[in-house]
Amino acid sequence: MTVTDSNRPHAYQPGTPTHLRAINERSLLEYLRKHGPTSRAQLARETGLSKPTVSQALANLEQANLVHPTGQATSNKGGRVAILYETNPKAGYVLGIDVGRGWVRIAVADLAGQIVERRDEKNTTQSAATLVALISRLSRDLVVGAGLTWDQVIHVVIGTPGVFDAQNERVRFASNLPEWGRHGLLAELREAFGLSLSIENDANLAALGERTFGWGAEARTFVYITIGTGVGMGIIIDGTLYRGAGGAAGEIGFLPFGAQEASTQITEIGENYLGMLEEATSAQGIARQAQTLGLPSTLSVRQIFDAAQQGNQVALAVVKQEGEKLALAIAAITAVLDPELIVLGGGIGQRGELLSEPLQHKLQQLLPSWPRIVATRLGGDSILLGSIAIGLDIAQDLVFQRYFNQVSHS
Repeated sequence: MTVTDSNRPHAYQPGTPTHLRAINERSLLEYLRKHGPTSRAQLARETGLSKPTVSQALANLEQANLVHPTGQATSNKGGRVAILYETNPKAGYVLGIDVGRGWVRIAVADLAGQIVERRDEKNTTQSAATLVALISRLSRDLVVGAGLTWDQVIHVVIGTPGVFDAQNERVRFASNLPEWGRHGLLAELREAFGLSLSIENDANLAALGERTFGWGAEARTFVYITIGTGVGMGIIIDGTLYRGAGGAAGEIGFLPFGAQEASTQITEIGENYLGMLEEATSAQGIARQAQTLGLPSTLSVRQIFDAAQQGNQVALAVVKQEGEKLALAIAAITAVLDPELIVLGGGIGQRGELLSEPLQHKLQQLLPSWPRIVATRLGGDSILLGSIAIGLDIAQDLVFQRYFNQVSHS
């Protein structure tokens, strides 16, 4: 679920000249955004507006710095030269923030989606207050480092583990981030940033990032499974993110697999409950299983996978069990959603060269057929790029509303 600190009120009333002007100018902006540099004549043909209307609308938008001429094209008829227009990518900027247990990643992008500055920093905070302060400070430093001012930023998207409860304005089931689920978090973020702001599940953002910049561009229906500190899934159906009735679609950590590997017997399900599959397949679950099989407790999950790659038989057994558990989840997902593609991400999911064999072998025992399974094209940037992608849609609307509010009151 996304919450946006803006109702985006319309500054115009239906049926008025102002309303008609808004429709015309917005339709031109949307066309230019989707199709790139276009001449006035082509805009008239594609939108059905008259050439004088297009010319006046472009003049208004150019004066407001929302569009600008970007070059010339020669017409096929008589060799006439046509001026090409495009949206102005510097009309505003979007901040994308990936908040994880280990790292905080932040990027600022223009309205064309071009990242102009980014920063990664280890997350050593131990409370929600210090984490809010950290991402606020990093964001402001980043904007200054990009040569921008804070008021040029139109919208902020924060990716977080867990499920955002919009009704109560809090994050649920984000136990890896201390105090992150407490009441009042959204108010603290709003106060710290002072901008239009959205909160979104990190796996959902990873799926959106993959849809826009990665393998997902080649599939209409696919899922992105992230396996690392936690476990989650983003679902894209017919090109659109699916969140479910309460925003919890894709919370596959709660699938009832791997109960025998759970660290403790579950007697009560509360805010700190990870779910059976997450208990078994996340980084903690892998480390616990490795210790059970005799590997040193000092080994990180990365070191366990590296040892498997070097042929260590115990480490290979750990990886084999991980692949088999993951196959159970993929079998359930395939049976319900029938996706074209499954993308694996997160620190563990990206180790497809090791997981592939046990995963495929187990799937052969479970399913007559299954989708193509690939590691993400985007490495550790899926969530960050997804936050930029979803932020652009909101920012474009807010930029136009800001412009039209000024017009209506001038």
